[in-house]
Parts: sequence; structure tokens; C-alpha cells
Amino acid sequence: MAISATVALWFLPFVLPLCLYVAFTDMKQMRITNQAVVLLGLIFLVLGLFVLPFETYLWRLMSLIIVLALGILLNAAGVMGAGDAKFAAAAAPYVALGDLRLLMALFMAVLLAAAATHRAVKYSPLRRLAPEWQSWQETKKFPMGLALGTALALYLILGALYGR
Repeated sequence: MAISATVALWFLPFVLPLCLYVAFTDMKQMRITNQAVVLLGLIFLVLGLFVLPFETYLWRLMSLIIVLALGILLNAAGVMGAGDAKFAAAAAPYVALGDLRLLMALFMAVLLAAAATHRAVKYSPLRRLAPEWQSWQETKKFPMGLALGTALALYLILGALYGR
């Protein structure tokens, strides 16, 4: 992996709880809160300054702008929700450019697993554990924060274990 294990280890304890929170709130309320997105961005802004070389830090910040612009376009086209676009933009700087293909494959696998698991639980007795969750009522929308948060968390965990 292109991400340094040290960098991933520094980010992981701060980002992991946020990823879990985003997955939870998106399933419960079908929304990713602005506070979670801003906090994810702030964690990178502050911590990234200390754990990354300055040039790398600036390039990673540029990825936030690029992903945000693409997310705004996809949101305007109705392809993805605004919270999903903002979360993806705030998560982008955490990903080393050399790991982009790995992250895309990881995200696709996580998205399939999340969709299958969400659907299976929706139609099982497990649904009674959280009957008020809004995502159970949705027929056309999917809580993408479940997949986005899980993918970022897994990427950082894999980076901590197998990073350079």
C-alpha cells in the first residue's frame, strides 16, 4: 500500500469513530450530518499537517477540492446525496494517490456487502432491534454512509497493518 502505516495509525483513532457515526446516522436518519463531515475535514487539516510531508499534505488537500467538485456535479445530476458527496470529499485527503485503485476496489466490495447486508437485515427479525430507522422504509434510496464510512475505516485499518 502507498499509505504509510504510521500515517494510517495516526489517523485511525480519530477517524474510526466518525466512520461508525456516519454509518449509524445514515442508516437511522438517512443523512450524514455536516458536523461529522466538518470534523473529518478538520482532523485531516490539523493532524495531516504534522504527519505528512508538506507537499503531500497540499496535494491531498487538492483531492478534497476535486472530489467535492465531482460530488456537487453528481448531486446535481441526482446520482448521489449531498451528504454522501461532502463525506467523500472530506475523506479524499486520507487516501494516498497510489492507493486509488485499491480504494475503488475496496469501496465496490464494501458497497456490495453493505447493500446485501442492509437488505438482508431489513427483511429479517434483526430489524426489530432498530425498528425506527428510516433506511428500512426507503425503497429507492440506500444509506451510502454505511458503505462510505466502512470503506474509509477499512482502508485506514489495512494501511495501518500493511502500509509501507
